[in-house]
Amino acid sequence: MGKPPPFDEKTARRVEAVYTSPDEVRQRDFVLGALDLQPGESVLDIGSGPGFCMRDNAMAVGPSGSVCGVDSSPPMILLAQKRCAGLAQASFREGEATALPAGDGEFDAALATQVYEYVADIPAALAELRRVLRPGGRAVILDTDWSSLVWNARDKARADRIVEAWDRHLADPHLPRTLSAHLRAAGFGIADRKVHVILNPEYGPDSYSRRMLDIIVPFVIRHGGIEKDEAKAWAEELKELGDAGEYFFSLNRYLFVARKPGEG
Repeated sequence: MGKPPPFDEKTARRVEAVYTSPDEVRQRDFVLGALDLQPGESVLDIGSGPGFCMRDNAMAVGPSGSVCGVDSSPPMILLAQKRCAGLAQASFREGEATALPAGDGEFDAALATQVYEYVADIPAALAELRRVLRPGGRAVILDTDWSSLVWNARDKARADRIVEAWDRHLADPHLPRTLSAHLRAAGFGIADRKVHVILNPEYGPDSYSRRMLDIIVPFVIRHGGIEKDEAKAWAEELKELGDAGEYFFSLNRYLFVARKPGEG
């Protein structure tokens, strides 16, 4: 698959809106619980996006720690800087997961949430992750397997076409099923694996799936070969299902805790 289109300012703000949903708040709690940050630690957030995890990480490590966010999108970095204003322990660098702007062994911990599914060269990205962690350092990785998606539809053929077109925004929409092997090949030990389920049994305005429509519909029209009328009709059908009490959405994300061998 080709490289996903960049996050421009408009897309960055749509992503930010999704991240304010209660579903994403629960996911962040799930990720941060697995990362188990301690005061004074140094943390790298790969693909820091609009900065929600950065803010939480900075609060967890406190003034004696440090949190560095790396993102390839200047609009995302700008949103994150505003969100972390006043937190001296938070800083940002522009860069890619396959060429991290960081020194060898610079960090105690790292996280990458919904990042590696966008990366075509996973071995290079994991080699960089291993390089920037200190011996004994840990990483938490969360990615989606989009084949786990259950999204009710009356016109199933149309829904399948749109979901297939949406898959094109990722380098690998099924990364979790191969990530254990990639981590071992990169020299990591795997300390834990868990599943996080996003479940929207109703069409709520603040739900993850409802807010994702504002990202999916423009993408499949511009980049997925879906006609505008078809994409709009699919979105309208989902609203109708919600009004009829027939809406249902479920998606699995998979969390991996990996450790770099050695003692810090």
